[in-house]
Amino acid sequence: MHDGFEFWLDEDAGDDPNVAASLERANASIYPTVRLAAARAAYWCQVPEKSHIRWVLPEEEDRALDALARLSAAGELPLGEGTKFAGMFRAHGLLVPVWDLPHDPPAEDWEAPVAAFAKRYGDAVVVNEPLTPAERRARQGLLGRQITLR
Repeated sequence: MHDGFEFWLDEDAGDDPNVAASLERANASIYPTVRLAAARAAYWCQVPEKSHIRWVLPEEEDRALDALARLSAAGELPLGEGTKFAGMFRAHGLLVPVWDLPHDPPAEDWEAPVAAFAKRYGDAVVVNEPLTPAERRARQGLLGRQITLR
């Protein structure tokens, strides 16, 4: 993880005033982000109104979506009190679920809830039985909650 966009530039590129101004604007647009230890590729980020957890799931999309549908049908999709499953997006063919969180708790407060969810997800992703009718409805609902990041 990087704190800014300087890693994209050659060492001497920042000497150009136009580049320096662009870099300053780009760095000012970065939301605070922390990589969580509770799950591989899980990140907490804070935007002005709230915080989020974004987790890049390693499984192929259909398997990951089925696991999320199983959890949704069982009422086990939220990370805890005051959280909401916001939706998901795709990144390089992988599914990335997103949860809305209260604004104030810092990233480290979400390690235990993410670890608990990772356990539930791990149990659900290995199930090979066909989805139940309730799980199929939950899957369709999840598909309808795909979001676009801008």
